[in-house]
Amino acid sequence: MSSDDSGNGGFDELMRSLAREFSRTMQERVDDLDLDGMAETFGLDPDAARQWVDGAAQWLRSQTEAAGAEPLFATPAPTPREVPSDPLHSAGPHPLDLPTDEQGLALSALSSGRWTVEPGTDALASRGTGPGPSDALGLVRELRARDWIDAEGELTLVGHHALGRWLLAADPR
Repeated sequence: MSSDDSGNGGFDELMRSLAREFSRTMQERVDDLDLDGMAETFGLDPDAARQWVDGAAQWLRSQTEAAGAEPLFATPAPTPREVPSDPLHSAGPHPLDLPTDEQGLALSALSSGRWTVEPGTDALASRGTGPGPSDALGLVRELRARDWIDAEGELTLVGHHALGRWLLAADPR
């Protein structure tokens, strides 16, 4: 029996070698990940995805260190973040937007009760006389996305302010 076979020395070195190779391979894989592209594909915040991957790498690193092996991942030097070509690529509609004419008319009709959101749907319906909405589904989504109407189709406080902004912009004085 050789001296390497006589105890755990050979086995321990083999395990360390495997851990080093695993660490190197995993580090290459993490470095090759397009986190921004993956985050965008799944609708996640790229910073949150980076934090998750960093947390997972740190957990793996602590597991191998606790087992007595070398660190799983060498802590890489921070790389400068790429600034997206459009810094507002993930921004959604703002509640303080000026309503379009169609949105302003819908807010006005909802406020007066001429239009309502049909219960259990995302569609506007006309009550009584007068013209109905032209895009009953899309309009409700737009108004909800800006928090101008609530789930029942009632104007929110922000919706009342949006209606006021629209009316002021329409007033030629």
